[in-house]
Amino acid sequence: MGVLSNIEPYGVFRFFEEICGIPHGSSDTKKISDYLVKFATDRNLRFIQDGSNNVIIFKDGTAGYEDSAPVMLQGHMDMVCEKDADCDIDFEHDGLRLVFEDGEISADGTTLGGDDGIAVAFALAILDADDIPHPPLECVFTVDEEIGMLGAAAIDCSPLKSRIMLNLDSEDEGYLLVSCAGGACATCHIPVEYEDMAGELSIVRITLDGLSGGHSGVEIIKQRANADKQLARLLYNIGNDVSYRLISIQGGLKDNAIPNKAEAYVGINPEDVDNFVKSAKKYEKVLRHEFASTDQGLAVKAEANMSNSMESDNNVGDIQNALINVGVINRVMTEKSSDIVIRSLMMMPNGIQKMSNDIEGLVQSSLNLGILKTAEDEVTASFSVRSSVQSEKENLIDQLRCVSVTAGGSLDVQGDYPAWEYRHDSPLRDIMVDVFEEQYGRKPVIQALHAGVECGLFAGKLPGLDCVSFGPDMKNIHTSRESMDVASVQRTWTYTLGILERLK
Repeated sequence: MGVLSNIEPYGVFRFFEEICGIPHGSSDTKKISDYLVKFATDRNLRFIQDGSNNVIIFKDGTAGYEDSAPVMLQGHMDMVCEKDADCDIDFEHDGLRLVFEDGEISADGTTLGGDDGIAVAFALAILDADDIPHPPLECVFTVDEEIGMLGAAAIDCSPLKSRIMLNLDSEDEGYLLVSCAGGACATCHIPVEYEDMAGELSIVRITLDGLSGGHSGVEIIKQRANADKQLARLLYNIGNDVSYRLISIQGGLKDNAIPNKAEAYVGINPEDVDNFVKSAKKYEKVLRHEFASTDQGLAVKAEANMSNSMESDNNVGDIQNALINVGVINRVMTEKSSDIVIRSLMMMPNGIQKMSNDIEGLVQSSLNLGILKTAEDEVTASFSVRSSVQSEKENLIDQLRCVSVTAGGSLDVQGDYPAWEYRHDSPLRDIMVDVFEEQYGRKPVIQALHAGVECGLFAGKLPGLDCVSFGPDMKNIHTSRESMDVASVQRTWTYTLGILERLK
């Protein structure tokens, strides 16, 4: 018996629990894609599965709706895979351990994947039912939304007849999303050179941890600390007190998630270790003061007394393995490379760059340093760049390019997607507002979002598309604290069925 088996609507939560039992992280979507194909095959529903693992499932309209205009239900099947440090879940092989408590669903030690598993579950429950009135349906399930909306970019929309689209990829009940920012993933490549450690150097691991993290679009306005940027700042300031050589620096797993942890290894003269540790604690106080209201758990830890012989510390095995992974064991960056990396990271723009002058409270342009890595011959910094103004997005990318080129490197841009512009005439929006007022007794909030949703890509491929995005309440998405409110899912389900019934 499943954890969610006694929760209504039974179909929605049955399918959601089945989805949670299948590994479906970004870039690992074959299993979940095949699950959808089997669902369609078992019910004799026409389907298309493309080479990217996107799936489209078709269903005729119910009695009285046979000749109605087709409607697209759309969501993505991949999830962000984040977990607590002590969690033993293997996202490539294990399902999630669901928890239902106090009216909320979460996953033990990991992200829940309500973003956007609930959209898939809604669509499957509607496709599976024979007592829900609806127009002809085209249910579109895309892959790799969380790493640049790659599935929506790749999908062939020519088989789709729908020009009405319900996107179920929003996390705030009562909000109808009608516009979003465009964006891109931009990766800065900073070349580095290494040299053998000269004499007896101690290795120090410095970690910045305990930050709040979050979604780099929805939660960028909260101006939480970015672990990658703040670690670079720490190292820059410590370098004013103590000389060291950078060995490696890394933090974050997803370009669209604000990193909550970052770490670096440095080589330092043994006599300077105590001053390095003291300097780190000094600047920890500075950061804790600045981010007291957003990142209460912020902590800096400097583990010292690790010599380059790798024989003087209980954590040597972990440290040695970490350094071997980046191919820099017993080597440090040259003084020039070490300086260039830290100064470049300091100069790279990050966070909110401009607020909208037209929509109160809307971030217009921002970028997030989400992934910082060290390889054998370079340090890479990957940003999620967002703006609802194309020229501003291009300008932010140009700024990153200038920093990269000045450092002797280059910039790669991938996953560029357009903004979803506001439609002044939207019959779908009007219907959804009316149904919402009837069911809730109040007006919904019409919202523009500073985050990428797939609606923009579909609008670009399907001229005249009328689209609205909505969904139930979820909290702390893209973190191991993610949760989904059951009562909100129930209300949103009733709302969705009301919209379909009205689209006759």
